[in-house]
Amino acid sequence: MTTKLTLTVEKEVIERAKSYAKNSGRSLSELIEQYLDNITQDNRNQPISPKLKKLVGSVKLPKGFNEKKELQSYLEKKHL
Repeated sequence: MTTKLTLTVEKEVIERAKSYAKNSGRSLSELIEQYLDNITQDNRNQPISPKLKKLVGSVKLPKGFNEKKELQSYLEKKHL
């Protein structure tokens, strides 16, 4: 059964999401449903390793840190 949902989202985000959905051949509703389904899956059966638990919270990134940009920069340096 499907149910209608109203969300408040920044206009730029909506425009990018609609473009992404169109380019991927899916509807925006489908993308959002899939995302919500993925993040709400019961992950209690997947234990976190002790090593990972020790690392959680140990790195403090500067405000405005752009992970995507930094990764791209790193990969360019590595492969070019």
